[in-house]
Amino acid sequence: MAALAACLLLATLPATAGQSADASQALAFPGAQGWAAHTPGGRGGQILRVTTLAADGPGSFRAALEAKGPRIVVFEVGGVIDLGMQELRITEPYLTIAGQTAPHPGVTLIKGGLIIATHDVVVRHIRIRPGDGGMPKWSGDIDAISTVRGARNVIVDHCSLTWATDENLSASSTRFHGENEAEWMENASHSITYSNNIIAEGLAHSTHPKGEHSKGSLIHDHVNRILLVGNLYAHNYERSPLFKGGARGQVINNLIYNPGQRAIHYNLIAEEWIGHEYSRGEMVVRGNVMRAGMSTEPLALFMVGGSGDVDLYLDDNLAVDRIGNAEIPEVGRYTTAPVALDRHARTPALPFGVHLLPSAQVQDAVIERVGATPWNRDLVDRRIVADVIEGRGWIIDSQDEVGGYPQYEASRKPFVEAEWDLDTMEPIGGHSRGEPLR
Repeated sequence: MAALAACLLLATLPATAGQSADASQALAFPGAQGWAAHTPGGRGGQILRVTTLAADGPGSFRAALEAKGPRIVVFEVGGVIDLGMQELRITEPYLTIAGQTAPHPGVTLIKGGLIIATHDVVVRHIRIRPGDGGMPKWSGDIDAISTVRGARNVIVDHCSLTWATDENLSASSTRFHGENEAEWMENASHSITYSNNIIAEGLAHSTHPKGEHSKGSLIHDHVNRILLVGNLYAHNYERSPLFKGGARGQVINNLIYNPGQRAIHYNLIAEEWIGHEYSRGEMVVRGNVMRAGMSTEPLALFMVGGSGDVDLYLDDNLAVDRIGNAEIPEVGRYTTAPVALDRHARTPALPFGVHLLPSAQVQDAVIERVGATPWNRDLVDRRIVADVIEGRGWIIDSQDEVGGYPQYEASRKPFVEAEWDLDTMEPIGGHSRGEPLR
């Protein structure tokens, strides 16, 4: 009975403030999925226009993030925002970042990252490419996007996240904030959707103090109600994704290309849990595709390490080697500890709004939809997608190995409210987003 209760905990955790499972609530945007699907983000708040590519000051992206109250950030300028190896921290809730409003070539943040430290945040259609910034080896690390403790009702959708020196896209937290497991779970980042993102080319031997650190997504201890759906993971040595101790969520219809020594994995690190009883993790892994590439070492689709037990449901996942042979094992271990890997006896319910694709359809669907501007990809995303299709590319140590930071000229176009549904930030009628890439 205790094992069954652990299996069912993910589905029965109570809704948090600002989030409801009521399907009659308005969606964040058409097609929003998961436990965060009904977040209002900045709906109904003030429209804040980004009018400069400067890193700070009036009209900057930073100023819009730091404003108080519900707000929708739109862009009247396109191009590159150089953050100067600084991270932007979102601490004010009820925010929508509408990168789809930017004129071609869209919005690209370089030499920095985005930290979400609050609730009810929607981030769509932006590119973040931290890179090493010319800094010396082992000098520091930056995630492209990460949540921290207490973040909830967060959606990161259709973004392009590459060249991080830590994770490209993570949900982080404080491991033991509270008195017991229920409080640890509620205080951790939770109710999160990461959908339709390019999560690629984490830098391996770069500036991270620990050395090699080409990582896709870290889902930290006790993070829960997290959905990773329809993403492209490419050229990350590990963590596509990694769930740590007690983390619980679903990994659905992702395309994983050219992982290094691990793709999807679970690992509770005993050293980090001294004095605490281990929490039990839960992972639902359905309809994912993994293709080996030039940097792929011997591995399994799903691997368990460390010391903690995990409830696992695997269904219709496809893993093939470089010539298409389905000889890659489904499950492997990189631990000698007595970890219990227990299979769900019954099919878990899909998160809200998820329409499960069979694995045979996943590659084409992901390639079509993924990234910041799939209707008009920039040259970096275009290269990554082409390499995935053609079976090219490798794990890199610096952005300079693949052409360096983008240098797009600034473009300007007024934001016209009448052209957009301000509740969902989708274009109205025949209005299109951006101009075709020529």
